[in-house]
Amino acid sequence: MRCVIARFPFELTKDGVLESMKGVKPEPVTGDSVVIGRRHYPAKQVGQVVTRQDRRDFSGGEVLRAMTRLGFTCRTAPEAAEVAEARIADPLQRASALLGAPMSI
Repeated sequence: MRCVIARFPFELTKDGVLESMKGVKPEPVTGDSVVIGRRHYPAKQVGQVVTRQDRRDFSGGEVLRAMTRLGFTCRTAPEAAEVAEARIADPLQRASALLGAPMSI
């Protein structure tokens, strides 16, 4: 399947991605991730291995779109604001956080 990553077209197949990622040790996942086999890889690591481009040349979203179209399970990282909001239970603390006050939990 034709995918465009960092303005360059690539002909990617699911088998080709599996072959490229074979033997690659996953880095710690801190953001968007792709599940290949039983391993969770950072989206940027997958993009770098598959396209042989520098990670700064493409976004994780481009890789996630391509891998989703190929049938891989992809996960996006929760937004930092959503995570912080989930920790705030008191309405007064929530209002203070929205106004930019430091959280004191």
